[in-house]
Amino acid sequence: MLPVASAEPLPQRNGFPSQPIRFISPFPPGGGNDGTTRFVTTRLPELTGQSAVVENRGGAGGNIGAKAVADAKADGYTVLTAQVSLMAVNPSLYASAGFDPLKNFVPITQINAAPLALVVAAESPYKTFADLAARTKSHPGTVTYATPGNGTLSHLFGVVLGKDSGIEMTHVPYKGAGPAITDLLGHQVDVLVSSTASVAGMLQSGKMRALAVTSPRRIGVFAKVPTLEELGYPNTRFEDWYGFFAPAGTPPERVAYLNEALVRTLRMPEVSRLITDGGSEVVAGTADAFAAQLQQDIVRWARVVKLSGAKID
Repeated sequence: MLPVASAEPLPQRNGFPSQPIRFISPFPPGGGNDGTTRFVTTRLPELTGQSAVVENRGGAGGNIGAKAVADAKADGYTVLTAQVSLMAVNPSLYASAGFDPLKNFVPITQINAAPLALVVAAESPYKTFADLAARTKSHPGTVTYATPGNGTLSHLFGVVLGKDSGIEMTHVPYKGAGPAITDLLGHQVDVLVSSTASVAGMLQSGKMRALAVTSPRRIGVFAKVPTLEELGYPNTRFEDWYGFFAPAGTPPERVAYLNEALVRTLRMPEVSRLITDGGSEVVAGTADAFAAQLQQDIVRWARVVKLSGAKID
């Protein structure tokens, strides 16, 4: 269990911060990235004494919002909420993502580690993952699976599942998890593969049913949902993460301030409970540890992208 951080306000350091801090969520409202950003930043002002403003800049698998932050003034007042698909997958997937995750950004802290969830609408005929697998094998390509976009971890998972396990579904990419959820509930697509944070609320309300998760263990509201490894599918351990980044060149003392403020916010009982209830594990670590995780994931997902043959111009 993470230690509970002090709720005492964090004094300014050399006059920082003295104005609102802007957080860019590079996906449309309604998805896990947006939701995570908003409930963390709701509590952040208690520590910083400054408001936190969330701005959605969706498009191109998150690249548009990421580039906006990469090009922003490196003064600590603009922060990107990113995830593994954006920072570790897109640079290999896109011919030109418009940014370099190692050169254009400074990691602040990793927020969480989370599996992907395979979910269906409550009225779906697929009651278990076995039902879904049987249908895909008897009628290849007829089952559709929605994801938050081309090249996302969800998309690559579907590719790997098809290649390794013969569970072939037709990919339907969306511009974020929010629109994908809408169409799943409207029965326009059969299955949704997305972060647990994106679908936990719908699962709790009974509007969706989870068939499986991609983590090595069960967690949170997904405690009753089997992992794919349990079901006998190897090579299906796909874990997503969210994290905060500042533009490269942001003064180290301001990065350190943001790290302390955000880590303390993430360790507030109400915030950490929201994250774990959503099926994630809180990380809230150092900037150096997050930088090491990013470098490791860039290498890993470059290999997966190459194996998948996926490419976006």
